[in-house]
Amino acid sequence: MQCPLDGTQLVMSDRSGVEIDYCPQCRGVWLDRGELDKIIERSVVPAAPAPQAQPRYDERQYKKKKRDSFLSDIFDF
Repeated sequence: MQCPLDGTQLVMSDRSGVEIDYCPQCRGVWLDRGELDKIIERSVVPAAPAPQAQPRYDERQYKKKKRDSFLSDIFDF
């Protein structure tokens, strides 16, 4: 088969079990009916499970409480 753009003889190649035609001159790729769908189906990778959210470190929760002085017992600060 000839390349529709420049008339060069197309080369057949097998990619993931799908036979595609490409032009070595213009590097165009030509697919037959249904070949694009097959390529898409075979290239889809099952989605990995989403990582579970890590609890956020809130600095306010873990601040050390300032020790009260002995004067705080006597006076209301």
